[in-house]
Amino acid sequence: MTVRALYLCEGSSDMGLRLHIEEIAADEGKEILVTSPDFDRLRYPVGHSVADKLRAARKLNDKGSDYDLVVIHRDSDDGPPERRRREIAAAVSAAWPGLTHVPVIPVRMLEAWLLLDTAAIREVAGNPNGRVALGLPKPARAEAVADPKHLLKEAIAKASEEKGRDLRKLQNRFSENRRRLLQMLDRQGPVSQLASWKAFDAELREALKSY
Repeated sequence: MTVRALYLCEGSSDMGLRLHIEEIAADEGKEILVTSPDFDRLRYPVGHSVADKLRAARKLNDKGSDYDLVVIHRDSDDGPPERRRREIAAAVSAAWPGLTHVPVIPVRMLEAWLLLDTAAIREVAGNPNGRVALGLPKPARAEAVADPKHLLKEAIAKASEEKGRDLRKLQNRFSENRRRLLQMLDRQGPVSQLASWKAFDAELREALKSY
C-alpha cells in the first residue's frame, strides 16, 4: 500500500524536509505520498497554530480520503521540546482525532541542523572551494547555539567571501539557500548525532511500521 502522509511545517523554506520523509520511508521499504498543502487555495486566512493548519488541511482534502499520518514541524524556540510535543498532541486530538502524528522538533530552531555541513554551506554560498573559517559549532554544541538562524546567515556570508552588492544579493536569497541546505542535509552525517533528529527519525520509522 501507499502511505498517505500530510506534512505541516512552519514556513515554505522548511519544505525540504519532505525529501527526507520520503527517503526514510524508502529505507523502511514503504511507498509514501507526502502532501504539503497550499493554504493559499483557501478563500480565508489560515491561522498559524497546528490546530488551525490541521483543520485547513482537512478542508483541502478534495478527494475526501483521510491521511494515514501527519508529520508536524515546530521549532522548540526558547522552550523545552516536550512543551511542543504536548502542544502538537493536543492539537491533533482536537482537530483530527485518531490521526497518527510524528512531531519534528528541532531544539531552538531547524537552522541548528543546517550548521553541521560546511561543504553544503560553501556550495549554496557559491564558493565550494573556499577555505575561510566559518566558525561553526561541533555537533555536540549545535543545539546550544542561542540564535542558529543568525549564525547560519553569517556562515553563508563568510563562505561566499563576497562584499558589497553581491553580498547583499546573496543575503536576500537566504530563504532559498536555507531550503537548499535542508534538501542537501546528509541524514547519515553529523545531524544523525543530534537528539532532535534521532527522535524524528525513530518516531517516523515506528509510525511507518503500521502500514
